[in-house]
Amino acid sequence: MLNSFLDGILCCLTGKSANVVVPIETSEPADAFEFVEVKPGRVLRVRHIIPERTVVEEPATGEGGSVTCKRRITVYRNGQLLIDNLSDSAQAELLQAQNGEKDVGNTTEVEPSESPASPQNPKPPSRRRRKPKRTIIIDCERKITCCKGTHSDVALFFIHGVGGSLDIWNSQLDFFSQLGYEVIAPDLAGHGASSAPQIPAAYTFYALAEDIRIIFKKYAKRRNILIGHSYGVSFCTFLAHEYPDQVHKMVMINGGGPTALEPSLCSIFNLPTCVLHCLSPCLTWSFLMAGFAHQGVKEKRLLKENNAFNVSSFVLRAMMSGQYWPEGDEVYHAEITVPILLVHGMYDKFVPIQEDQRMAEILLLGFLKVIDEGSHMVMMECPDTVNTLLHEFFLWQPATSSKPKQDTIKTAQPTATPNGELPQHGEGKGKNK
Repeated sequence: MLNSFLDGILCCLTGKSANVVVPIETSEPADAFEFVEVKPGRVLRVRHIIPERTVVEEPATGEGGSVTCKRRITVYRNGQLLIDNLSDSAQAELLQAQNGEKDVGNTTEVEPSESPASPQNPKPPSRRRRKPKRTIIIDCERKITCCKGTHSDVALFFIHGVGGSLDIWNSQLDFFSQLGYEVIAPDLAGHGASSAPQIPAAYTFYALAEDIRIIFKKYAKRRNILIGHSYGVSFCTFLAHEYPDQVHKMVMINGGGPTALEPSLCSIFNLPTCVLHCLSPCLTWSFLMAGFAHQGVKEKRLLKENNAFNVSSFVLRAMMSGQYWPEGDEVYHAEITVPILLVHGMYDKFVPIQEDQRMAEILLLGFLKVIDEGSHMVMMECPDTVNTLLHEFFLWQPATSSKPKQDTIKTAQPTATPNGELPQHGEGKGKNK
């Protein structure tokens, strides 16, 4: 989802020693911190806050509305992706095709070497059918309800990216736990206070995704909301695709476009770890310049406090070379039926806004919001704006009489934003309040 330079630069304080944690399955919680052994010798630190609250159960009738998901995704051999949002009238045609009565997804093209029919050339041009390489049909109905902090069946998961830690979410964890939400935020392996195995295979996408899966299964409620930042968005996408019935909503913060992950062969992070260690001051300066909209005392303090970016050079190099996830392409993202809020910092020099715009077009229920005064670390720069925006999304629910979309277009468009307005995917600006 992000290129190699995007997330690796987040490790601005490299060259630290391996982390030391308590090697037991789950230690006694202290200050809402727990240590979970996901594999023998592989221990993750997790901040888990269960607030004291007055639980209010939802009415038996159930609030919220339903969204009908009917779409046909066709992939052609030349790489073209066609997404049809099917109306009720098109559904009968689709059922006939599924019963073998007609072809689905075939297109008719005129051979370029032929000239069109004319009085001098009565023979019509030859035509050929171009069969798709792959066709995927989605037909389901999702119940989307308001998620309040007083609901005991709601849990929020916060996943950081390369070089970060759960500490980058401090403002969000405190804000939502005070509102009564149960929050869970893990440190990825090699990050924060989690253990740091000294083998590169421990930091591949699949190894880290399996860690997040175990954490999710351990703490998941009936309705779960995933919030990911940068590389952490990929793990949230993985969970939303694997557990669509348990993931209720998702938030992508500066996650980039819907492309498969592949490590770059020409990257500064392919250098030996000793060289990366020597370049640590340069990485710190580069991240400060590109990761924040402003480079002042506040931003420097955010970099240093709580050791938010304290990762060894070995872990940094292994993380970047392990970003291999060929399944996470446009089709993979187009199959997701979970409502997704995309948050983009206008001054983000790592992720162009065009990537998040493309992601919003591919997603079935994707809503893009741009924060003018933010950059890549927007949740640290503008915590109040981000917290308000996320809270509105958690409380959003579609109208009860939600209707399926009727247009057949190349990419999907959502029906409504959390505040009830139509999103403008093409906008380059849009201040959130």
